[in-house]
This record gives sequence, C-alpha cells and structure tokens, in this order.
Amino acid sequence: MPLPPIVFIVDDEPAVLKGLARLLRAAGLAVETFLSSQDFLEHFLPNTPGCVVLDVAMPGLNGLDLQKALAAKGSAVPIIFLTGHGDIPMSVQAMKRGAADFLTKPVNDDDLLKAVRAAIGTDRKTRQARAEVADIQQRLSTLTPREREVMDHVLSGQLNKQSAAELGIVEKTIKVHRARMMEKMKVHSVAELVRLAERAGIGKK
Repeated sequence: MPLPPIVFIVDDEPAVLKGLARLLRAAGLAVETFLSSQDFLEHFLPNTPGCVVLDVAMPGLNGLDLQKALAAKGSAVPIIFLTGHGDIPMSVQAMKRGAADFLTKPVNDDDLLKAVRAAIGTDRKTRQARAEVADIQQRLSTLTPREREVMDHVLSGQLNKQSAAELGIVEKTIKVHRARMMEKMKVHSVAELVRLAERAGIGKK
C-alpha cells in the first residue's frame, strides 16, 4: 500500500505556518509543519511522497540552501517556493534548479491549492516512472551475459541468422537464448521489448 502524500510546510513565521496548514488540511491534505530548514532536514525521509511548500527567506539555511541540500540527498520532492520579497533573480535560480512553482506572499488560497495538487501529481508520476525503471533493471539483472548480448542484437533489429553469424554460434542456440531472454524480460513481442528498453533508457546497439 503506497504511503499517502504529505505537504511539508517550512516557514519561520508561526502565523504563516498555521494559516497555510489550516487551508491545506481543510482541503483534505496531510500536512507537517517546520519552523526551520534544519528542523525539516532532520525529520524528512527522501522516500516520503508529497511536496514541500518552502519560504525562501529564512534565517540559517534559506529556501535555496534547503533545495540544494535535498538535491544532495537524492530527493526529487517537488518544491513550491514562497517569497514576500518578489526577488526575481532568486526565483529564476530556484526554477532553474527544478522548483515546481514560485508564489508571492500573501499567497492566494486557490493558487496555492492548485500548485500543491499539481506538485503532488508530478511527484506521483516521477515515483511511478522510477518504480517502473527499477522493475526493468531487476529483470535485466536476471539475464546471463549471452542473453544480454542477444537482447542488444534484437533491439538493433537483427534477425536470428545475423546475430548467430556475428556471435559465432548456431541459429538454433540464438533462438533458445532469445526465448529465455524474452521470458525473463516478461515480454511477448519485440515491440514490447523495445518499449521496455526505451523506458529504462537502454540505447539501441
């Protein structure tokens, strides 16, 4: 059972934290609040689904510093930045580093809810894609070196006869390796195998 998404709010103003949390909870979202980036980093688990609503200007680690720290941890959690200063260069920097959105304070309720729902949707898709790639990689790891070679030949569009000649083995053996490879990769056609390889970023030969 997948974990429900959580909206993490990080802001050094208690009144802002309380107001944002109330709004998001009223919309049926699970919320956790933090008064500092350090406090958030101590409690956040990179595998937790959801998004972060993050104040840019905070004492200690500011929003951009926290964005950097999360990236260093390998977390791709979407971040929605909030700023009371309308700092254009800062917002450009944040967006270049992959921020999901950038909203100015005081935040419009509908804008925030829309941004949060979009960020959670993005996070869900990213996690799904990662899980699919991990599953494909797991299947790949079950192939023998010869089966992997045969797979590369199939992906490059070669016929069994051509693969046999290139690998220096008889066509019948190629067919056996090919059948085992297709079974281990859980595909029934070359088209399926090509789609699988594309999803996992496996280049054609």
